[in-house]
Amino acid sequence: MIRVLLIDDHPVVRTGYKRLLLQEPGLEVVAEASSADEGYQAFQVHLPDVTVTDVSMPGAGGLSLLQKILQRQADAKVLVCSMYDSPQLVQRALDSGARGFVSKNAEPEELVRAVQAVFLGQQYLSKGLYTEISSGEFALESQRIASLSTREYEIFRLLALGHTITECADVLCVSHKTISNNQTQIKEKLHLETMTALVHLAQRHQVIEVVNPS
Repeated sequence: MIRVLLIDDHPVVRTGYKRLLLQEPGLEVVAEASSADEGYQAFQVHLPDVTVTDVSMPGAGGLSLLQKILQRQADAKVLVCSMYDSPQLVQRALDSGARGFVSKNAEPEELVRAVQAVFLGQQYLSKGLYTEISSGEFALESQRIASLSTREYEIFRLLALGHTITECADVLCVSHKTISNNQTQIKEKLHLETMTALVHLAQRHQVIEVVNPS
């Protein structure tokens, strides 16, 4: 029996995942969580065979969660399932230790195949996901984003979402000074001068969702 932990901030998505997985003999959903913090607590309690997590969630994101899980259990098998499936993000997730990446745009059955493959120690990528970054300026931007540490990437994402330095410090449980220093380093690494440019970069590379005015 493959024991699975589901982490996603959308209840409807989790319900869909659970229904899909339980239709397959040999798969069991042992727990669900709606945030990175809840997900890590559930991981510690249940020690699942495979953890399925989104990247973008309230508070600390999926990549920070991935890092914490691997610090807790180096051979943990984590599968990322996200609507944000840019080549840069896919590569970052794999570099961070994810065993696979499934796009939420993929056929539902891919999630089942991915969980089974990851459980067996194989790497799994959704059909159609690019493994190489595009050329030109976009590629250069991608390389700069890839140069950020996991902590810097999370701060980059939170800032792009509109969080203040104080809010970032509270979410990541670090000092205000640490966030401020990291913000400066992030802007230098990404060659940015303004917060507006930071937000646009994050949207362009699907670090955050582009919100269309109603």
